[in-house]
Amino acid sequence: MQLGRLAYYCLAMLLAALAGCAAMPSAAPPARLGLQLAPATLGTSISLQQHLTVERNGRTDQLDAALEIDPQQFNMVGLAFGQRVLTLHYDGVTLQSWRHPMLPSQLRAEDVLEDTQLALWPLAAIQQALPAGWQIQQQGLRRTLSRQGEPVMQIDYSKDLPWGGKIKLANLRYHYHLTIESVSDDVTEPTSAP
Repeated sequence: MQLGRLAYYCLAMLLAALAGCAAMPSAAPPARLGLQLAPATLGTSISLQQHLTVERNGRTDQLDAALEIDPQQFNMVGLAFGQRVLTLHYDGVTLQSWRHPMLPSQLRAEDVLEDTQLALWPLAAIQQALPAGWQIQQQGLRRTLSRQGEPVMQIDYSKDLPWGGKIKLANLRYHYHLTIESVSDDVTEPTSAP
């Protein structure tokens, strides 16, 4: 019973820390981008096991995730200490989510979807969906998202194929770092060039 309480406490602390990733500072900058691309625009089907490391305010927390994307849907399940804490399903029209009751409201499904799409989707698909004032460009293994010329996010890749290795995402606006280490279970060849 003591171990169960300890695991529950650790889970609570992890969920609170992860919520800090999406929380706005007191002098709140403008809202996030709001990117929600259709799953088909990825141009391929993937199934990944991911290990996520979140760093914010000197604290580091970790989470495991299973991600499956095909032309019809985006599915993600987040696990902490072997317990499901977040489930996302997006069909290109409706985003449905389930969260652990202890998961704070600041960690929004929309933000998780947006960070994933900014990191994995082809540059051209993102560029076509950006609202006025936003830009994204890539030089080598670094992708930079800017708003009105000011960098908002930098994404660094360890390999040319985004889901083939490690991704380091630095959100300059909300001051957090997210490292995604992916292991591909299955990848279908892209239907079009990124």
